[in-house]
Amino acid sequence: MSEIAAWHQVPGAPAPGSRLGLVDELADGAAALHALGDPAQPFRYILLRSGERIYAYVNRCAHFGVPLANKLEHLGVKPHSSIHCCVHYARYRWQDGYCEYGDCVGESLLAIPVSIVAGEILIAEQAK
Repeated sequence: MSEIAAWHQVPGAPAPGSRLGLVDELADGAAALHALGDPAQPFRYILLRSGERIYAYVNRCAHFGVPLANKLEHLGVKPHSSIHCCVHYARYRWQDGYCEYGDCVGESLLAIPVSIVAGEILIAEQAK
């Protein structure tokens, strides 16, 4: 169980407005792993696309705080449905990051709010 409760508490978290990727580079039903910032301690995140909807999560398992995967081929992806951690096989719902199977059932991935501006996926401003 992690003590970090929000994406912006993760070390190296980028500021709202930061570019996470391009919509056109993410096929419908696809997942992508990315990292930003300091190579020694990068901010790792996952992008998922379902139609016009883009979901972003910190690449950090809710069970143990390790990355769900370091390479895309190791991330278990069921398009439009779920992703799973390659370490402990916790399964998270695509649309909300909720863990529905594994040692952290009931917990969720840290969602990153996104907005789409001119085809760019940006970190959205925090709701107040």
